Amino acid sequence: MNNTLVVGISDMKLSRNPGDVIVTYSLGSCLGVAIYDPKERIGGMVHCLLPSAAAAREKARQNPFMFVTTGVAMTVRRLVDLGARKERLVFKVAGGANMRKDRLFDTGLRNFNALQTLMERNNRKLDAVDVGGTIPRTLFLYLDTGRVVVRSMGKEKDL
Repeated sequence: MNNTLVVGISDMKLSRNPGDVIVTYSLGSCLGVAIYDPKERIGGMVHCLLPSAAAAREKARQNPFMFVTTGVAMTVRRLVDLGARKERLVFKVAGGANMRKDRLFDTGLRNFNALQTLMERNNRKLDAVDVGGTIPRTLFLYLDTGRVVVRSMGKEKDL
């Protein structure tokens, strides 16, 4: 019996229970980042709304998960606190779409660029990516295996 943990916007969930599935819905320009330690079978997911907290430090203190730069870093810290090892973590990301016709803010691209910069600064790589375009996505992380699934427009695929 799977227990579903739902990650809201600017939210994060962690688990070490192999029966859990972590899911975040309706990723448009937001990024969903699934992070998993395959040896310890510990995982988490963060749903980040904006790229950086640089201009909004107080908001980042109140909710670090709102921002890619602080949210992903905090998720990794909490996974390590649960017993995960940084060097084993697998990172898979979805979202970052352009949900506006005019590309005025291009938040999705800015979110993904912030994540890429964060990963490079920490000498890490993204293991799988499904970003961009103009479609919303739902992201699932299965704690028993580390399997990550993206559902969009009625279709599912492993990431």
